[in-house]
This record gives sequence, structure tokens and C-alpha cells, in this order.
Amino acid sequence: MQARASSLCLLAFLCAAPLTVLGQAVGELAAEQGPPPVTQVSEQVPERVIEPLLPDEVLASSAQHFPGILKSLAEQRVALGKAVEAEGAFDTVFNSEGFNRLNGFFDGRVAGAELTRPFREFGGELYGGYSISRDEFPIYEDQYFTSTDGTVKVGALFSLLRDRAIDARRAGLVDARLQIQAAELELTLTRVGVQQRALSAYWRWVAAGRKLRIYDELLRLAIDRESGLERQVQDGSRARIFLTENAQNLVRRRTLVVSAQRNFRAAAFELSFYLRDPSGEISLPPAARLPAPEQISEMPAVTSGGIIQQSLARRPELLIIDTALQRAQQRIALSENELKPRLDLNFEYAYGLGDQGDGGPSKDSEDFIVGFTVEVPLERRFAKGRIAQERARRNALEFERQQVEDQIELELQNILLDLDVAQELSRLAGQEVEQADIMRDAEQQRFAQGASDFFLVNLREEAAADALIRYYAAIREARIARANYDAATVNLGQLGLEDATPAQSE
Repeated sequence: MQARASSLCLLAFLCAAPLTVLGQAVGELAAEQGPPPVTQVSEQVPERVIEPLLPDEVLASSAQHFPGILKSLAEQRVALGKAVEAEGAFDTVFNSEGFNRLNGFFDGRVAGAELTRPFREFGGELYGGYSISRDEFPIYEDQYFTSTDGTVKVGALFSLLRDRAIDARRAGLVDARLQIQAAELELTLTRVGVQQRALSAYWRWVAAGRKLRIYDELLRLAIDRESGLERQVQDGSRARIFLTENAQNLVRRRTLVVSAQRNFRAAAFELSFYLRDPSGEISLPPAARLPAPEQISEMPAVTSGGIIQQSLARRPELLIIDTALQRAQQRIALSENELKPRLDLNFEYAYGLGDQGDGGPSKDSEDFIVGFTVEVPLERRFAKGRIAQERARRNALEFERQQVEDQIELELQNILLDLDVAQELSRLAGQEVEQADIMRDAEQQRFAQGASDFFLVNLREEAAADALIRYYAAIREARIARANYDAATVNLGQLGLEDATPAQSE
């Protein structure tokens, strides 16, 4: 025993000697190089916290930068430009003309200017002008003679029958304003549709991401179990066939992970169509921004009482048709105006300035003139044909409106049904998850104690995972049903449109 103890002490000394020498060498090298630099903890840059991607951010991004919304906004500006153009029909017009004979028997010359301002009522206009002439004119140009300092005149024209209530200029102005209204409704319709699709894409991305996380966890369990099984096989407590079964399970679960990764990336690509950076370019959401399960909050409750009639009153599709009906009615009124005879009344006052001119006393007087114009269409086929066309178009719009209204009513009923069913299914799926988790945990405990087999524990784990996947699928369907509901009821607040301002470009 003493010899064995001495041998062990000698062996320990021989093993420790190299370590002692190595320690001395390291100490000498450190002394030569000086003390190590001191790292200040306060200078370390903390890792940037990645915020989860939530629906509000997606809605804000698509509302500001989605090309379809910007296109509708540009079309709205087109309608605004047309309204300004239609206002131009009532612009004040200035014109001037004159001539000077350079040779010939007569040497008369004249210059004049006139301002014309159309009325918005009675289809008339107000005008005023000034003209001045010198020298002699032939008798067929007698109207050019003025007093020595020129002649001023003012007048007004009124339509008493045709063009009294409506004319092409006023109809064009009203039509342009209705086009603005239609463009605004088209913009609202586009924005609501975009936000509904953006929410649907977001919740598909969330469900696909959670499915991938679940399959990742399943795979991790199988990988962790493999090392334990190897030890159990080596010590003889498990048969080698369990390693083969676990390897088969690993392959199956890796296949599920690869398939889920593909679906998650496809959902991210779809979502990036609506999630855009400040410059408007598509932005692919990283997997790290997937919201946690607790961040998928419960949906606000909805009330279905009277919602169908309220929605019909504010649906852009129906309001667009109503606007088209108003435009059609304007065209009918304009065509009916063409059936009326024209009776225009003209008042004009002229006054000569200065002394009597070369035209004599007849051209140097104060004149007050009342005139009229009568025009009666006899066959009136043009106007009758236009009226028949416009009334037929109006009838077609009325039938279209009835059809769209019926479709919207049925759509709303189906959406309410889908929303109720989706909420109930998500509640039942949550209960199934709780029960499957209990069964899985119990089976894992029994397996650890040797009271269960590998097949059953895998079955319970995969059943719990499938239940959780169905739960997130139910959440996805419920959220999409809610997005459809908000779009169908034009709930701008829930769609992130109440205060949204799209990024405009000239």
C-alpha cells in the first residue's frame, strides 16, 4: 500500500510540474507586455431591440405608400384639374381689334377693345367696350365711326327660355364637381380594399410564422431526445430500434420545418407588397419581428344590429353609382334644354365721348338699345335622340345600383356569419390546445419514467403541435373575417384610414 501511495504521489508531481512551468512562462510574458486593457462597461453599445411588427404599422405603411392608393390620389387630382378647367368657361375675356388702311380711296382707321363676363344665371353675359376711329369709311363700314374721343358701350344678354336654367357651361361645371366627388369615392374604395388585403396578408404571415416556430420546437425536442436515447441504448435500457424510430421522426419533422419555412417566406413576400419603407419600396419583414403569442390580442367586439342599413348608406360602390346617376340626370336636363326655343334679350347702352366725329351727328349720340333673338327648332330630332340615350343610361345605372345593393347585403350577411363562426372556432381551438398540452406533458412524464413508449410520446407531442397550429389558423381566419367586416362596413378607424395622409408626389 505504501508503494502504491508513493507511485501516485510521484505521478501527481510529474503531471503538475509542466503546468507549473507553463504558469510561470505565462506570468513572465504578461509582465513583459504590461497589464491588459480595461474595458469600460458603459462604453459597450447595447444590442438594438427589434420591435415586433403589429397591424397598425402595416396599415400606416400601406395607407401612405401603396401605389394603388397613390394612383387613385393622382386621379383625384385629375378631377380637380377638370373642375378648374370647367370654371374657365366663366372667365372674363378681353379682346381687341383694329385696322388701318394704308392706301385706297378711303383712309379710315379704327381700334377697339371689349371685356366680356359670362353670368352663372340666365345663361347670359355682361360686356363693355371702347372704340375710336379716324378719317373716312365707306358706307358699308359706317358702324366704325365714333366721336372724336371714342365711343363706350355696355350691355347685357339674357336667355329667357333655352339656356335659362341650364346650359353647356353650367352643366360642365356641375359635372366636373360630380367627377371630383366620384374620384374621392374611388379613392376611399381603393384605400379600404388595400387595407383589407394588407390585414389579410399580415395575419397569414403571423399564422405561418407561428407554425414555423411550432415545427422548430418539435424538431428541437427530437434532437434533444436523440442524445438521451443514445445513452440509454449504450447502457442497455432501450433497444436500438428506438434510435431508428427517432431518426425517422427527425426526418419527418425536418420536412415539416422546411415546408413551413417556404410558406413563411411566401407569406413574407406577400406582406412586403403592403409593408413599405419611407421611400415607397417594398420591405420584407424579418422573422425576428414576428409578434409573440401574447401580442395577438383579442378582437374588439362587433355589433350586428342595424349594421346592414348603416353600411349601405356609406358604401363607396353605391355612392359612386349615385354620383353617376346625378351626372346622367344633368345630361338629360341639358338635352331637354335643347328642345326649348331660344329667346334671348339684349340690352345695350352706347355713349360718344368728345365732339362730333367724321360720321356726322348720327354717330355722336347717346343710344339705348333693346334687342332680341328667337330661334325655334322644328323637328328637334337631335335633342330627342340624346334624351332617349341618356334616359336609357340612367335606367341601366338604376338597375346596376339595385344589383350592387343586393350583392352588398348578401356579402354583409355572409361576413357576419363568417365572423361569428371564426370567433367560435378560435375559442374551441384554444380549448383543444389546453387539453392537448395536458396530454403531451403527462405522456412526456410517463416516458421519462419508463412507463410509456416512444410512439405514444411522439404522437402526443405532434397532436399538441397540430392543435396549436389549428389555433393560430383559427385566429388567422377570425382576424381576416374581422378585416372583411371592417372593409364591408367602411370602418375607417379600424382600417387605419381615419387620419391617414398618403404620400403625394407631383
